[in-house]
Amino acid sequence: MTMAQRLLCQSPASPPVFSVGAMPVPRPGKGEVVLRVEAASVNPIDVKRAGGYGQRLLKLKGAGKFPLVLGNDVAGVVESVGPGVSAWRPGDRAFGLVPTGKGGAHATHVAVEARWLRPFDDGHDAAALAALPYSFTTLWQSLRKAGIDEHNAKGLAVLVHGASGGLGRLAIQLLTRWGAAVTAICSTASLDTCRALGATSVWDRTRQPLSGLPQRYDAALNFGAWQDEETLIGALEQGALGFASTVHPLLANFDSYGWLGGAWQTGCDLRRCKALATAKGANYGWVVFKPEDEALDALQRLLDEDALALPVGISVPLSAAGQAFAHVARQHPGRAILLPSAA
Repeated sequence: MTMAQRLLCQSPASPPVFSVGAMPVPRPGKGEVVLRVEAASVNPIDVKRAGGYGQRLLKLKGAGKFPLVLGNDVAGVVESVGPGVSAWRPGDRAFGLVPTGKGGAHATHVAVEARWLRPFDDGHDAAALAALPYSFTTLWQSLRKAGIDEHNAKGLAVLVHGASGGLGRLAIQLLTRWGAAVTAICSTASLDTCRALGATSVWDRTRQPLSGLPQRYDAALNFGAWQDEETLIGALEQGALGFASTVHPLLANFDSYGWLGGAWQTGCDLRRCKALATAKGANYGWVVFKPEDEALDALQRLLDEDALALPVGISVPLSAAGQAFAHVARQHPGRAILLPSAA
């Protein structure tokens, strides 16, 4: 029997404790393909989950019990197809998403629903592609939550917190492409990077308190820190469009307070911030990642047009996964990529 390998996160710990374990190559179910993984990314959520973050709620999706196989982004070669799959053949190259709770992408072979994959050719690098789907999908959902799309973005003043991270970089690239004026909140070290990506203006959070932000923004995206949420909402102008946050405390509340306490605290947090945004006339929402056809289609179009990218900072085999996780945990520049076929 042909065997595959997977990266097992053994127990909640920081730094994580990993082992590379053997497993049978999965068989594709109905509507699935089996992908031989050339590249998979390590996102900040993977580092947090390796430390036990979100276990209480994620267990409901089958994603909180250790040992865990982490990872959502994947790029590789189709090895086999399941019943009902006509769009893919063995040998096709594909990139896309493994939903949370459906195993994980940190393995040499994964079974993936065919609908969450998109084709790519030899002109694209698997590692570069593997850096994108999770972050872009989360960005796409954030923009929709804030009420922004390519049809209304032109001329909008949009505030992006956490602008030097993966979500922020993609937000700057996409929003400026759509004609929005982006103010990027980042550290001193990242000011030039954000300008080069297209930010109209930058706010140095290292030297300028966020409380000094003018109240002139049509929309805001918080990819930075939950503790800044209310201050950022305060920077919206009256009659603003919307606000979206990916750094909300949903999972952390249930981890800290249990089921009843977590539900109560989450309700309080959400109602408080929603009321502040509503007072400005703006929509308000929290973003929870899930795969989405529309986002993957948009990502593929933009890649075909060479319209966006994220830099890769480190690429290592599964056996050196600790280096990739440390890269992300220490917020080093560039994305962290695992190369399972090199393990």
